[in-house]
Amino acid sequence: MPKNLVNAGLFQLGWFACVLGGNSLWLLLAAGALLVHLLFISRSLAEVRLVVVVCVLGSTVDSLLLNADVFAFKQPGIVIPFWLMLLWALLAITLNHCLAWTAKPWWRAVLLGAIGGPLSYYAGQRLGAVQFPLGLWPTLAGLSLLWAGLFAVLVAIADRLRPVAQQV
Repeated sequence: MPKNLVNAGLFQLGWFACVLGGNSLWLLLAAGALLVHLLFISRSLAEVRLVVVVCVLGSTVDSLLLNADVFAFKQPGIVIPFWLMLLWALLAITLNHCLAWTAKPWWRAVLLGAIGGPLSYYAGQRLGAVQFPLGLWPTLAGLSLLWAGLFAVLVAIADRLRPVAQQV
């Protein structure tokens, strides 16, 4: 089975475990998916650095959105729930693998971000993991604009941190 297909499957498994499980034992499944990727698909320190950078950047962006009342979660707080932080780590493992096709030309990353980012939050909202206090459509429109740029930045970071031997 091709590694990119396994990578995509691990991300989806982790996504559902995070969104449906919240801060529960289901996170062990998501963490396991992340660990399987790091042990069997990409055993590089560069990939670990990418996971950390994307997780910190994404968690910061989402925490800012949380504090701006764009999002609301069942658990109160000034930072996003742990399950969403783990979801950012899972997104990071796709950037050099199943989503590597978005790197060139650059507009692919912008387009995927503008469409895929808001759709992921919409799916999470439909499954009860997040609420949009400002309303559905204004939130999705704002997320689309944000994610158009954010995903392009994530792809650029992945390119920058990729080991020289893997440069495309």
